[in-house]
Amino acid sequence: MILGIHDGHDAGAVLIKDGEIYAVNEERLNRIKHYRGFPKLSVLKVLEMGNVTPDEVELIVIAGIFRKRSRLLELEKNLAKIFGRDFKRKVLYVEHHLAHAASAYLTSGWREALALSIDAAGDGSSSSIYICRDGEMIKIAQSTYLDSLGDFYASVTELLGFKPMRHEGKVMSLAAYGKPSYDLSAIIELNGLTFENHLKVVGIEATKKLAEFFGFPFEKAKEVSANLKKGQLSGKLEQKAIEIAASAQKHLEKIVDELGLKLTKHGVPLAYAGGVAQNVKANMVLRRHFPDLWVFPAMHDGGLAFGAAVYVKSQLERLDGRWKPFKLEHVYLGPSYPEDEIEEFLREEGVKYEEIRAVSGFVADSLIDGKIVAFFQGKMEFGPRALGNRSILADPRDESIKEKLNLALRRDVFQPFAPTILEERIGDYLVDPYPNKFMTMSYYATEEFIKTAPAVVHVDGTTRPQTLEEEDNHTYYNIIKHFEKQSGVGAVLNTSFNMHGEPIVCSPEDALRTFRNAKLDVLVLEKFAVYL
Repeated sequence: MILGIHDGHDAGAVLIKDGEIYAVNEERLNRIKHYRGFPKLSVLKVLEMGNVTPDEVELIVIAGIFRKRSRLLELEKNLAKIFGRDFKRKVLYVEHHLAHAASAYLTSGWREALALSIDAAGDGSSSSIYICRDGEMIKIAQSTYLDSLGDFYASVTELLGFKPMRHEGKVMSLAAYGKPSYDLSAIIELNGLTFENHLKVVGIEATKKLAEFFGFPFEKAKEVSANLKKGQLSGKLEQKAIEIAASAQKHLEKIVDELGLKLTKHGVPLAYAGGVAQNVKANMVLRRHFPDLWVFPAMHDGGLAFGAAVYVKSQLERLDGRWKPFKLEHVYLGPSYPEDEIEEFLREEGVKYEEIRAVSGFVADSLIDGKIVAFFQGKMEFGPRALGNRSILADPRDESIKEKLNLALRRDVFQPFAPTILEERIGDYLVDPYPNKFMTMSYYATEEFIKTAPAVVHVDGTTRPQTLEEEDNHTYYNIIKHFEKQSGVGAVLNTSFNMHGEPIVCSPEDALRTFRNAKLDVLVLEKFAVYL
């Protein structure tokens, strides 16, 4: 039994036991978005899910090597509390980017591949590239934390008044509203298989230099971002911010495109992880070079515990001659809650509810009736995307639903909503269609999809779908199938079940609280329907 732990930004834990995987991030349990620190609740939860005692854990694998003395002592103190004073004999450490890259390669199902990790920084590096064969991973390139593509994008995020290392997706969404007006090759470029930051600074110092470069008043960034969030996009500074976002996104895509072209010479597929891999528009560009590009679903630091654990597991298997490729088929790896517990909870809360005989038909009928459905079932998803078990669902044909959801969830109005599409319909809805089970890539929508599902197509004609087969999630698939029979559209709007700025819900308590705060139409908890 192997326990993976990430003690840091987006902390979490993963347990691998007899081929089964249990995984959860601390934010889902303590309700602190992107929690940074030791994931005590996550460790205890995965041990509980696996029915494992601390003494039964054979290896404790920590993602990340370099820590300040105070942080290392704090980590050891926390480990000792759970695993006893002799915990050190069980501990191994795996370097940050190796953990990212391993999470991608060792879940890809490929025997031979390239593994790419790009983020802001970790263990002194900001990117690494590995040639992988039969479970072995050999590093062939890396960039230091000073030459960071991820930090460049984070600095643009900060410059525009958003939170760096957290709101980069907002910059990507905002970029679709404008045209790139700035050539950023003087800021950062590709040099061979590494990046070269011409600013020679990162963090807030880089943000200040970018403000000078763009002639953008950094002191007004918060005011500008507040206007953008409300949909006020036409002001002079707001238009400049949109141009900056578009230029940064275009430059990121250009660098990723150049890197992808260079990597094709190896003649093997590409597995990808790291914070920059959250940029689904850049992933779409990378896929031009690697049509079957695999992006690990928990590509951000929340996936480091997973990567560290599977890396150590693979090395032990290589020693014994037992290693073989593994393909991650789903990410329903988190906690679930029995129906009797949910019903007892509803009774204790004094909540009026009804039992549903046919959940799929009930939810589909509700969507047809124009209702917004908060849907909670089974095991919680691992990673940043809700994939039908902790989702808010709506009719994608109704463009006005976007305004309703933005108000209910307090979202920034310029951010798009995404669909879940029946996999058998992707040829009708997506240009250059390919399965995208974990929402890791964008696609251009076909004219048919733009017309029939305007609520889930962004202003630039792109969409970030989850594609779904029946074996992926039986109940969720049947909801969409029922919806298709009545509407002719084999897709629904699917957004994560949370208020903006909060983690995705984990428990029935989280679900009920969020449902009430958002004032949605109906909450489905397994086979129970709850109304306001």
